[in-house]
Amino acid sequence: MVVEVCSFFGVYLLYCTNPRYHGRVYVGFTVNPERRIGQHNAGKHRGGAWKTSGRGPWDMVLIIHGFPSDVAALRFEWAWQHPHASRRLTHVTRRTSKERQFDFHLRVLAHMLRTAPWCRLPLTIRWLKQEYHRDFPPGLEPPLHMPVAFGQVRAVRGTQGARTESSKELPVTPKRCSICLKRFQDGEEDDIPLRCFHTGCSMAAHVICLAQTFLQKEPDQFLPVEGQCPGCKNLVLWGDLIRHHKGCYGDLEADPTSSQEHWADELNCEGGSGNVSEGDSSSPSMEDDLGNPEVEMALL
Repeated sequence: MVVEVCSFFGVYLLYCTNPRYHGRVYVGFTVNPERRIGQHNAGKHRGGAWKTSGRGPWDMVLIIHGFPSDVAALRFEWAWQHPHASRRLTHVTRRTSKERQFDFHLRVLAHMLRTAPWCRLPLTIRWLKQEYHRDFPPGLEPPLHMPVAFGQVRAVRGTQGARTESSKELPVTPKRCSICLKRFQDGEEDDIPLRCFHTGCSMAAHVICLAQTFLQKEPDQFLPVEGQCPGCKNLVLWGDLIRHHKGCYGDLEADPTSSQEHWADELNCEGGSGNVSEGDSSSPSMEDDLGNPEVEMALL
């Protein structure tokens, strides 16, 4: 089964199956994994990276997706490519002479997923080819809110129509925030409330109100991970709420392994660009500087 994900930003790991270069790996960023692997295997003249051109075939074996923006994914990619240049990964030891490239990159990934700010994002770790699957080392398992999934993924564009069609099945949105009790401003796009996606729950709240409620036990954090719905009292992931809000429904309750779109609309800090093409990102400007509180609290 191919899982469809809207607003897709992913960072992938390639594995070379060419006997001459067997065992080499490559880390890259993509908004369309199906297209990107074809470009890599077709060569640099067809959009592939020069580091992979002429060395194929390559398998795309693993992808981390669910980033809120291309900039956030590109910074993750840069840190994964250059762990010893990232100030957030100074605790990661260098690759030993007996350690394969593949195993080293998985070890770096395990540390990254447990390191701020990435440990707060509702990411999905997806093995595209199960025969390459490895368990994470003991003590370096990903946070519980990050599912480990298997199977192919397809990037699709979220549409306003999807939200409109699905909203017919939902109860009428309350006119007041379930938390602060202030009225929602009709016609204000920035004031569209977050809704619980559980059947029969009428909870609707301002993004800021619900985020603050979820973070009551974590006052030093800016990114909610999960919390109890003020209406139905079910435990819900923040990423699922935002995915529901954006119209990327899928089937949130039936398929918890599918990716989520997030509240952090842009994690652009210190001049990061918001429109970046797929390919190499070797510049230090891709450093993982995602900790700006003003950006993190710009919830949508």
